[in-house]
Amino acid sequence: MFDIQENLKKLPETPGVYIHKDSLGQVIYVGKAVSLRNRVRQYFQASYQNTNPKIKALAKNIAEFEYINCSTEMEALILECNLIKKYQPRYNVLLKDDKTYPYIMVTTSEEFPRVVKTRTIKKDGNKYFGPYSDVGAVNDTVDLLAEIYSLKRCSYTSFPPGFRPCLNYHIRTCQGICMGQADKADYDAKIDEIIEFLSGRGHALIKGLTEKMKKASEELRFEDAAVYRDHIASLRALEATQRVTMINDSDLDILLLVKNENDDFVVLFPVRDGKLSGRETFPIHADPSDTDSQILTEFIKQYYSQWAQVPHEILVETEPDELELLEEFLGKDRHKVRITVPKKGQKKALLDLTRHDILEMKKSIEERAQSRREREQAVLAEMSYVLEQAGIKEHGTPVRVESYDISNTNGVDSVGAMVVFEGLTKVKKDYRRYKIKTVDGPDDYASLQEVLYRRYKRAVDQAPGYIRFPDAILMDGGLGQVHAAKKVLDAMKVDVPVFGMAKDDKHRTRALVFTDGREIDLKDRQVLFSYLGTVQEEVHRFAIDYHHTLHRATSTKSMLDDIEGVGEKRRNELLYHFRTIEAIRSATADQIAEVPGMTSDVAEKVYEYFHKKS
Repeated sequence: MFDIQENLKKLPETPGVYIHKDSLGQVIYVGKAVSLRNRVRQYFQASYQNTNPKIKALAKNIAEFEYINCSTEMEALILECNLIKKYQPRYNVLLKDDKTYPYIMVTTSEEFPRVVKTRTIKKDGNKYFGPYSDVGAVNDTVDLLAEIYSLKRCSYTSFPPGFRPCLNYHIRTCQGICMGQADKADYDAKIDEIIEFLSGRGHALIKGLTEKMKKASEELRFEDAAVYRDHIASLRALEATQRVTMINDSDLDILLLVKNENDDFVVLFPVRDGKLSGRETFPIHADPSDTDSQILTEFIKQYYSQWAQVPHEILVETEPDELELLEEFLGKDRHKVRITVPKKGQKKALLDLTRHDILEMKKSIEERAQSRREREQAVLAEMSYVLEQAGIKEHGTPVRVESYDISNTNGVDSVGAMVVFEGLTKVKKDYRRYKIKTVDGPDDYASLQEVLYRRYKRAVDQAPGYIRFPDAILMDGGLGQVHAAKKVLDAMKVDVPVFGMAKDDKHRTRALVFTDGREIDLKDRQVLFSYLGTVQEEVHRFAIDYHHTLHRATSTKSMLDDIEGVGEKRRNELLYHFRTIEAIRSATADQIAEVPGMTSDVAEKVYEYFHKKS
């Protein structure tokens, strides 16, 4: 038993982070302190508990606490921010948008840099741009730049004698760095152009492509001109969605807090080159007793901690807590950041303009929020009923569920997928996918058991990202899948209720199945029917996507590498010449024999292989 009074005596007077836990060992609050002894003791003093209802409720639920010493208050602030993101404690102010935004990284620490997507920032000498809210735009940008400039795509930084080039070299989408064929000065110039584009100065790149398009057209190379035209259109579209974080002195962000009766929001207006360039709304989980300053402080810490670089100035209506410490936290190296409350002039006018915009949008925000609350309450009521029927009366709010599905093609490339919902919300950062390792053939029951064992073995071992248990497990299937899952969970002593989502002959979800064979007919429970259908579609989609990705890779390999006489070089030449497997399948033996390095005998074998498979 944790003795609170004895442990309070042991607290040091150093800066650090404290972690409060409830009787189940769940983290319910994370805070920082200049003096751990003074700060933590406050929670157990009646005078402090009575300052507001939130602190009183928090103190009532503290069963134990931990602390981590830090050398400075700044170090404690950074650690506090990271731990809040990790644990999402119920009594902290939380940024409810839990996405990890992607960045574009130019690997300038390498001799021949690459352009790649990443979701983490490191102090590694590379250049980072972002974060971007549009993942599709990031993927398009990375692919398009690699295509336009024939960039290196592999992660190798050295190439020993005899190194064999990859497919990109053979299909002429890489300059052959591994073969010593790339001109370093020319490559560096291309990287400089890319950095200019990612920094928001893409006019030179588009101008250069426009000139190439005109020249190709004048020389009657219309196919080349069409390619340049498509590149220009894509880049212009990307410029519209791109968030540039190589911030200029004139750039700033405006943060405004919108408080409704049931929901709070922070609305962010980015100002780039003196012009408003968008608006993003972030729902906030906060207690009614939290002040505007506290909410803004926590939002700024949690949101901007994932940025490569923050604008030089952030305009707010209310000055956040610990202003100087917060500005130091946001600034990096010589990059200074100011958080200001403008009182007059252009910045005050800009703040007033955005506030007016918020007043116009507030009604629609409230309507959408009310509609979502009603749906969430309806789902909570239905899932609470389901759990009560299974003998579970206490559960999380909202109900957290994990759902599992298996996907394969006649037992080949079998994969498992897990998706996570909290009420209506998809918790995508907790999704997991599994390549089946121990099961041969199309055995869905055994595959499900392998997936569940691997997931909960990590939970039992306290592996990061796996320690949180759901309130319920939903299997895509009926009683057979439920019993298969329960057998594994019982063996591991994992006490989580399991339900099946059974379908009718028309492949529609018809009933929720209990482990004892009881069913809840969904015909007259529209809310539960829709919710389970949403979960079922999501886990099925996630499993199918992974299976298709894996199957495409293995099927391409088997179709060519399994043919006698076709090695890596001939495979690459075939793909470069015909571009697709379907084109190879449609070719005659004589056409295949025209491919460089191909003999008539091997060409005949390739032809026979595909036509026997047809």
